[in-house]
Amino acid sequence: MVQRLEMLNRTLDLKLAGEADTAALGASLATHARPGDVIALYGDLGAGKTTLARALIRRLAGPDTEAPSPTFTLVQTYRTARLAIWHFDLYRLESPGEARELGMDEAVDGLCLIEWPERLGRYLPSPRLEVRLSFDGGGRIARLADLHDWSSRLDGDWRPTQ
Repeated sequence: MVQRLEMLNRTLDLKLAGEADTAALGASLATHARPGDVIALYGDLGAGKTTLARALIRRLAGPDTEAPSPTFTLVQTYRTARLAIWHFDLYRLESPGEARELGMDEAVDGLCLIEWPERLGRYLPSPRLEVRLSFDGGGRIARLADLHDWSSRLDGDWRPTQ
């Protein structure tokens, strides 16, 4: 069960009871995503970044879509009827400049999901939605920080759709 904890300015904290809630959050974000969006996924190993990204991808590309973690390939792309999705996992990047070699500059017309965005340093796009996943007992906390126009898409009573 997802519980809304607080909303301050353009930050929303959600308590996620488990992996299903993390997936529901990803699926809900997919319904609000637009071409040109950047979603930066922060969190420790195992916090749910890939679970959230996989659910978002499957909501847009279809429930049977293979959505492997791009940990080793660094990027996976998906074409959907609505938009292209670029899913980056930058964990193994050694310098921000390496992101250019992955085609990150070409991803600006689609939806850009970035795991380990801190690896980009100053190259991380400013307009973005930040999703910070952290552990909280048996569940997780998701802190959504709007650095673009997501607040206008998500109303104050927003909860992930199932």
